[in-house]
Amino acid sequence: MNENWLFYLNRIREKLWVKPLVMCLLSIAAAFLATLADRPGVGEWLPTVSKESVETLLELVASTMLVIAMFSVGSMVSAYASASSSATPRSFPLVVADDTSQNALSTFIGVFIFSVVALIALKNDFYEKAGVFALFVFTVFVFAIVILAFIRWVDSIARLGRLGNTIDKVEAATSNAFEQRLGMPYLGGQKADEKVSKGVPVVGSLIAYLQRIDMVKLQSLAEKFDLKIHVQSLPGTFCTPNRAIALVEQTSRAEELAEECFQSIAECFVLSDTRTFDQDPRFGLVVLCEIASRALSPAVNDPGTAIGVISTLVRLFHQWARGTQDMKPEVQYDRIFVPCLAEQDMFDDAFTGIARDGAGAVEVAIRLQKAFDSLSALKYQPVSEAAINHSRLALARNELTMTLQQDIEAVRSAARF
Repeated sequence: MNENWLFYLNRIREKLWVKPLVMCLLSIAAAFLATLADRPGVGEWLPTVSKESVETLLELVASTMLVIAMFSVGSMVSAYASASSSATPRSFPLVVADDTSQNALSTFIGVFIFSVVALIALKNDFYEKAGVFALFVFTVFVFAIVILAFIRWVDSIARLGRLGNTIDKVEAATSNAFEQRLGMPYLGGQKADEKVSKGVPVVGSLIAYLQRIDMVKLQSLAEKFDLKIHVQSLPGTFCTPNRAIALVEQTSRAEELAEECFQSIAECFVLSDTRTFDQDPRFGLVVLCEIASRALSPAVNDPGTAIGVISTLVRLFHQWARGTQDMKPEVQYDRIFVPCLAEQDMFDDAFTGIARDGAGAVEVAIRLQKAFDSLSALKYQPVSEAAINHSRLALARNELTMTLQQDIEAVRSAARF
């Protein structure tokens, strides 16, 4: 169940309106919370604060916050457009989910709502002496929060949407997806037998990408109907009516399963028009490859970014190889059989586009061969074999694309396979 909540929490974080709405509600509550100080005898112990001074302070905050909020929205929209155009549109959800920017915008809007509500209540004599003092304290406090939020936001907005910052966010999201998959390499189920072909096929209800698998509900259905479920499509797979997402095997000779059972199983496979980073580690590799390919296009001509992405991919595959050697999978869903990720497919996602689009750039080709040499030295055989295979493919592309013999020889000397 925690996985389900984490998935939906990540989707909520990608919505820009959620945090401002929460802050607006809290601001309204804070404006009326000051009335709790208006209890008999409390005002005698508190210093006197004139309503006029509090009104002036609230009017200043109200007029300032609306301008800052509008300015922050404009800056964030520009940063989002920059991220989509300079990196890849697939990185947009990560940029939108930036906590610093969302917190700053929420603070500005929330303080604006607080000042307006408090100002209306103050002008209508809603507060007594103690309430006015409490409101003054609240106003000074939120004003200090605004200053701190603005300072943090200025530091963040200077980098938000920049290419390097976007690459860092994609790397962090991919690294987190790797960690989750390494902790549960079969999504908490058992390792699938690649030769299994028996069972009734289940297809998705939509032609879309598989975002996630609800393993808890799937295990519950398998126990209820005494089934074994062999997952055929991992998150990130593009599902079509002719491709089974699962095979259902009855473990006992019971009556034929009803159509509702297959429909319930299909509903455990969440389909959508877009891929996410949560249960789909390969998606992060695809996004990084897209960033590098865009940088290598003739219109951009930025091989330095491609080289930086190659370094990022090397770090991620080192993480994957180390984690795979140390992982001790725990079976939580014993009736569900899930295939593991294929390292060759992961290398295809990460390096094929870079090797193709950078085949004519000698500096990119050499850096790519050095990356493959580093990965081939790992003691995890699937990664090592995939690195050797892609090193040979990349060299073949270089030999077909490059025209200067010295460049070809330089790449050949860097290639060790």
